[in-house]
Amino acid sequence: MQLKDHIVKLRELRMTDAGRITELANNEKISVNLRDGFPHPYTLADAERFLASFTDNNPQSLFAIEFEGEHVGNISLLLGSDVYRKSAEIGYFIGEPYWNKGIATAAVNLITRYGFTTLDLVRIHTGVFEYNPASMRVLEKCGFVREGIFRRSVIKNGKIWDEIRYALIRP
Repeated sequence: MQLKDHIVKLRELRMTDAGRITELANNEKISVNLRDGFPHPYTLADAERFLASFTDNNPQSLFAIEFEGEHVGNISLLLGSDVYRKSAEIGYFIGEPYWNKGIATAAVNLITRYGFTTLDLVRIHTGVFEYNPASMRVLEKCGFVREGIFRRSVIKNGKIWDEIRYALIRP
């Protein structure tokens, strides 16, 4: 399955993407904005382990982001369960050489549309560490609303930070 617009294409990730993911993800400027499950340094073994964990990705909820024919990052919807089954958490990263090109905004718009129409979600949400205004701008450009601040709720690199919570509700 693939989704596309005039800027990006979202396609299924493949095991053969492990090398490219390693190349893009092995960057402290990326890992500092993500959960600790996304290590730094990021190795080929990390990429292979990550891809293997999504072999039964049904329904499709994890995608490679392509820009001008190149794999430049990943984006996913982590589907909720039980009483949260109509919600999903969005997560994404873009390799540093591709920042500030509108790629993240285009990818977030594509996957949220897919989540609402194909997956029948009602709510898509995420948390952003307080020191990541670029990701906050992406979400706000895509219509996500700041719902609140989870004060001093995350620890990253030995420091305690606020997490800014955003959500988009299906129109």
